[in-house]
Amino acid sequence: MTHFVLVHGGWHGAWCWEAEVSALEERGHSATAVELPSDDVRAGARQYAATIAAAVRGPGDVVVGHSLAGLAIPLVPQRTAVAALVFLASLLPEPGRSWRDQLTLGRPMAEWFYDNGLPKQERDEHGRTVWPASVAAELFFHDCPPETAAAAAARLRPQSPAPITEVTPLQAFPELPMHYVGCRADRAVSGEWAERTVKDRLGAEVTWLDTSHSPFLSAPGELADLLVTLASRSEVR
Repeated sequence: MTHFVLVHGGWHGAWCWEAEVSALEERGHSATAVELPSDDVRAGARQYAATIAAAVRGPGDVVVGHSLAGLAIPLVPQRTAVAALVFLASLLPEPGRSWRDQLTLGRPMAEWFYDNGLPKQERDEHGRTVWPASVAAELFFHDCPPETAAAAAARLRPQSPAPITEVTPLQAFPELPMHYVGCRADRAVSGEWAERTVKDRLGAEVTWLDTSHSPFLSAPGELADLLVTLASRSEVR
């Protein structure tokens, strides 16, 4: 049995993993969904990593980071031993740069994000980014049933810019098994960027799901099967 530590991306919360936790438990595994301090304007990747590390039960755990959480999960092995990291449709830090630098230097996000999402993104009085519910439903959950997409979009919260604007505290990626799962219908993260960058930074190949940015809602069973497979490949033999 593997214990999975599931880490949500920007604007989300631990709630988004409810179906995934159930799917993993149905397959004989266990999981903890982490609640990041995403709306705390002071919290960056180090604080996220500390929160994630506190949820790790033992060195056999597999940490799964979705989207923005990809900037934090490589820092977790500095704090506690884990068996593997799984980056799910995630951003990847580049030592010496901020994510904002990466946005400026290239186009790591999908074209839909630039053309249809970003122009409608808003900020609250604290400078945190927020999404209109209708935009979020199309950006993150477009392959979910309409009622699922609407309910998820309504639960999104403000996201602090701290993890985006800070220079990553990561000096080098950890020496342990790392996997990247991409989503072919992703409207947030660019698949072309992922294929190129995953090979360069993780020394890995992308494993693809035919889903939106949020397979934990649109295809939790398929994602659970894949996570279990990746965990088995990471076991010390």
